[in-house]
Amino acid sequence: MGKVSWSRLTFLLMLIFVLALAACGNGGTSEEESTEESDTATEETEETTEESTEEPEETTEESEESEEATEESDESTDTGSESAETEPKVTEFEPAFPEQTRAPEVETETELDVEVVTEGLGVTWGMVEFDTNRLLVTQRDSAELLIVNLEDGSVSEPIQGTPEVNNEDQGGLLDVAIAPDFDESRLVFLTFSQDIEGGTVTAVGKGVLSEDETALEDFEVIFQATPAYEGTLHYGGRIIFDDEGNLFLTTGERSDDPIRERAQDLDAYLGKVIHITPDGEPVDTNPFIEDEDALDGIYSYGHRNIQGVDFHPETGDLWIVEFGPQAGDELNIIEPGNNYGWPIVSYGIEYTGELINEGISEHEAQGFVEPRYYWDPTSAPSGMSFYDNDAIPEWENNLFIGGLAPNYIVRVVIEDDLIVGEERLLTEEGERFRDILVTEDGALIASTDGGLIYRITAAGEGTE
Repeated sequence: MGKVSWSRLTFLLMLIFVLALAACGNGGTSEEESTEESDTATEETEETTEESTEEPEETTEESEESEEATEESDESTDTGSESAETEPKVTEFEPAFPEQTRAPEVETETELDVEVVTEGLGVTWGMVEFDTNRLLVTQRDSAELLIVNLEDGSVSEPIQGTPEVNNEDQGGLLDVAIAPDFDESRLVFLTFSQDIEGGTVTAVGKGVLSEDETALEDFEVIFQATPAYEGTLHYGGRIIFDDEGNLFLTTGERSDDPIRERAQDLDAYLGKVIHITPDGEPVDTNPFIEDEDALDGIYSYGHRNIQGVDFHPETGDLWIVEFGPQAGDELNIIEPGNNYGWPIVSYGIEYTGELINEGISEHEAQGFVEPRYYWDPTSAPSGMSFYDNDAIPEWENNLFIGGLAPNYIVRVVIEDDLIVGEERLLTEEGERFRDILVTEDGALIASTDGGLIYRITAAGEGTE
């Protein structure tokens, strides 16, 4: 009986041992499965990380493609030189001709002196030299007209008699010009954003600078670029006199969609170059003077926001520079009656990143005038002036344009109406360069949104 019991006991012990081993095996299997699940989760995390890591790689690839496009553009100029533009392209549009964008980089060989003449001003939107080394300058936001002496940097008290303005956003007191017979008439012309019924307009007015230079007398508005619009962007506002003593005025298309479409309409003064007499009447040789459906003052149309204007010293052609949207800033030669395409065609894209009108960029194919040059991605061009002087011979007949973003002055070299070189000046100053002029003695003067006025001369040639 006891023998049998021990056998059973031994059997039971062996059975328990086997079951214990089986239990241990099951426990090991569960841990392995748990580890595999953990590994799977880790792999999924790594895949997600890889996908996240791939995004910058794709961006890098796009950047490389952009650089390749830049190289192709540079090669198309057959100069072998690098483009002045080093940033990636915003668009993939092809230029209509090789010299239309991304010109080779050039560098001024003359040693230059750069001096801040005065500081502490507001946004100095417009300037004109009315006496040797003395400027009339506008303050956009405060609507003040000041006199700045370039010899000692002194600034006058605000000249009385300037107009009331709407100074919201891009509005305010804008450009200033003097009559060709200023020595006798003392007439000063101003552009500004004006409140009228229905909204705001770009307006032109004139007044007589008093003998003591303290007031604009008998100021009157001579022209309003109607229709009015309840907006505060894209006023244009540059003015310049031609050889006949008449005024060219530039306007913006007021930015918003759909009002911007009126840049194409001949019954609106928005997005136009306008040609008027000193009394604000249409010049009788204007291209649409006989068109009953068009406004008589229109000279050219299809513009976005023209911020710079000047005559080429040799050819006498009227050149303008206008903002594109993202990229597509244009440099154009203006001919009477021509349509420059905005907003139907553009070498830029919307600020949302969307294409404009399904991405149509070819101007000529749509019946519009191709720009002589466009910037890609952008130079945010403002006031401009041709260098009509021999104080710095290598600059003669070059075009200088204020850049708002990025912050620099653009020097453009032109041959036979083609852009063959581009230089960036004062890139380290970090200023938004709003207007440019060349003085009678050959100094390049630049104003900024930060309240500075710069004078750039050949080394040793500055005013003492």
